This record gives sequence, C-alpha cells and structure tokens, in this order.
Amino acid sequence: MIKAVIFDIGNVLIEWQPERFYDAAIGIDKRKKMFEAVNLHGMNDVVDGGGPFQETIYAWAEKYPEFRAEIRMWHDHWIEMATPAIDLSWASLRALQAKGIPVFALSNFGIDSFAYAQTKYPDLDLFDQRYISGHMGVIKPAEQIYQLLEDGCGLAPETLLFTDDRPENIDAANNRGWHTHLFHGPKGWVECLVSHGLLARSDIEG
Repeated sequence: MIKAVIFDIGNVLIEWQPERFYDAAIGIDKRKKMFEAVNLHGMNDVVDGGGPFQETIYAWAEKYPEFRAEIRMWHDHWIEMATPAIDLSWASLRALQAKGIPVFALSNFGIDSFAYAQTKYPDLDLFDQRYISGHMGVIKPAEQIYQLLEDGCGLAPETLLFTDDRPENIDAANNRGWHTHLFHGPKGWVECLVSHGLLARSDIEG
C-alpha cells in the first residue's frame, strides 16, 4: 500500500532546461562549444550539494574567461532556465493531497536557488515534507539521500512511490525497494497514479 508519493521537482513539476535558455541567449553553436569546454552541470551539482549559489557560479566563471559572462548567466538568469511550471503534474499533486495522501519533494536543488524558486513558484510550499539536497548536503543518486528521506518520514520503502526524470535516480530508489515511475511527461505520471489506485482520472479532469 502506498502511503506517500514523492516528486522530483526539476523536469517533473518545473521545466529545467539550461541548454534551451542558452540556445536562445547565445546561439546553438556557442552553447555547444561552452558545454563541451565547461562542466556546467558539474558546477550545478556543487550548488545542489549545498555550495553557495552566486559564489560557486562566479568562481567557476573565472576559470573560463572566454565564457565568463555566459557562465554567470547560470546565476543571473537562473529562473529563466527553470520555467515553465508543468501544470498537470501540479494538478496531480493537489489531487493527491485532496485525497489525504502525503506528498513529499526529493530534489537536487541548491539552498539559495530553492529559496529563489519559492518566490516565483509559491506552490513549492505545498509539500507535506521537503527533502532538498542543498540542505541535506548530499545529492541524488547517492544512497544516503534516500536513507535520509526514509528516516525522516518513518515510512517503509515499499510504501513509497517516487517519480523522477533521471534513470539513475530511479534506479537508486528501486534498489531500496521503493515503487518508482520514470517521468517522461505528466500524462504518463497520471496514468501511473491511476494504476496504483491513488487517483481516478476524474480527480484531475473534473
């Protein structure tokens, strides 16, 4: 029996597409060149692990003078990379809560970037419990972050249902005995919730 549903945030509830932003801002060719030269997602992992938001990105930018201004955009234009909201996913979250089913967040997210996101997406405060990597000092798919969630909520692994868009994060949850759904879009996620008997389609469509 599922006792709680766990949502990743980026690309599940809010689109997270840095490459798309940079393609529009600096052009596809320059974006490709920069991403080949600079491990920007590795930089973001530092922030998600609890590193200071602006300081980490600006320090990274200084290592690559050719792309200094563009790397700083990761901080200065961050909210433009984290948009738009995925409305049907949010609708599923609200429908679960209306049924009395607890909903948690388990997300790789920086401390300051999450606080900033809350000012733009106030629905991030809807969760019954939040497990945000920056505050926890560990990022998915490390086993420890899943253990910390289990310890924090006190629920058995087999009672948890988790959706995430990254296969490695899903694999780690599967290894702990969680129920999982690899997120490819909100319609498939709704079908998953229906198949588990947690929602009826009318709970959202109505």
